[in-house]
Amino acid sequence: MCIRDRSTWGSKGLLKFNRRNKLAKASMGKHYRNQSKVYKTPKRPFEKERLDNELQVIGKYGLKNKREVWRVQLTLAKMRKAARTLLTLPEKDPRRLFEGAALLKRLVRYGLLSETETKLDYILGLTVQKFMERRLQTKVYKNQIAKSIHHARVLIRQRHIRVGRQIVNVPSFMVRVNSEKQI
Repeated sequence: MCIRDRSTWGSKGLLKFNRRNKLAKASMGKHYRNQSKVYKTPKRPFEKERLDNELQVIGKYGLKNKREVWRVQLTLAKMRKAARTLLTLPEKDPRRLFEGAALLKRLVRYGLLSETETKLDYILGLTVQKFMERRLQTKVYKNQIAKSIHHARVLIRQRHIRVGRQIVNVPSFMVRVNSEKQI
């Protein structure tokens, strides 16, 4: 569709479009923030087993849509990929020691791995369920602050829940081990 085609846009629509563009060009500079998708759609959209598993996860953890499941799966895939690439390096490689320790420390801080699991091999054994158990929505329900998992989501969205001193209104907030008691 051509921008100058007044028959499809109408005179007011075109005027708004031009005015909006001038304002946008005048007030905004270049936008340097990197943007990437935070979820990845499955390659086979109608695979019965995967659809059933996603539906069970959505029901058990009170998710809004499958995109939330796919987001966690992508995060898990990125961590596992990082662990696999580090495992291909030699044992004493400085990059493997530094990045591996940082990755393990972050996973222990979020409660995805225990203190005793200090090898990169344990990262490959992580599941979507472990990630879902660390969400704020699940923690609010498990601590019996909410009557149901759906009630927990509503309480969080309505800003009734805080972690430490910070009010959190994101149900997918990953709760760290040290702030778990302060919900």
